[in-house]
Amino acid sequence: MAEQIFQGIELLPEAKAVEQLFILLHGVGAKSSDLVPLADKLRDAFPSAACLLPDGTFPFDGGGNGRQWFSISGVTEENRATRVAEAIPALHALVRHAQDRFKVLQSDTALVGFSQGAIMALEFSVVHDGHVGRVLAFSGRFAKLPEKAPELTTLHLLHGEDDPAIPVEHAYAAYERLMDLNGDATLDVASSVGHEIHAALTDRAIHRLQTCIPLRSWKQALNSA
Repeated sequence: MAEQIFQGIELLPEAKAVEQLFILLHGVGAKSSDLVPLADKLRDAFPSAACLLPDGTFPFDGGGNGRQWFSISGVTEENRATRVAEAIPALHALVRHAQDRFKVLQSDTALVGFSQGAIMALEFSVVHDGHVGRVLAFSGRFAKLPEKAPELTTLHLLHGEDDPAIPVEHAYAAYERLMDLNGDATLDVASSVGHEIHAALTDRAIHRLQTCIPLRSWKQALNSA
């Protein structure tokens, strides 16, 4: 069963129970091993975490041995959202299977995506609000800006100011829309950084994970008071 749902790299804590779960989604045409350096940084910060680096659902239709979550052949602003929506069920099955396997709560699960992986993670947060506690979206975008913000998932948007592949304007637009919808999100933009998982952004991501109290927790505290 596990072989059918998960193909990729597993980095598990040594001699410790799993307390957090990170699922890292690579970019289009890439492979799971490309995200090992990021996973290592997350494991240093969270020694009790399991990091799963799945291979994209489909072979990259641009050639080579890379993978993709959805096809970008002939992709447009009009059809991108449909392609992403069609790819979400397979990701949802992977996330639920991993949570059940490691007995990790949804609130202690984070989806971490780069580029196309970030697009998937952001869409997942809207379609399956609360099924993960956090989303870290590096150099990503919404396929289509949401009409409703996630209430039970905190989104951390991380982007390079000089990104030529997915311009930073998408990150600003996403953050503005989430704020208008009373969503729970942060935005970090690194100057002189392109389309990459830069050390400045990974440091900010870990800082956000360690220090950012979810908006829902603040609301619960205020309601209790």
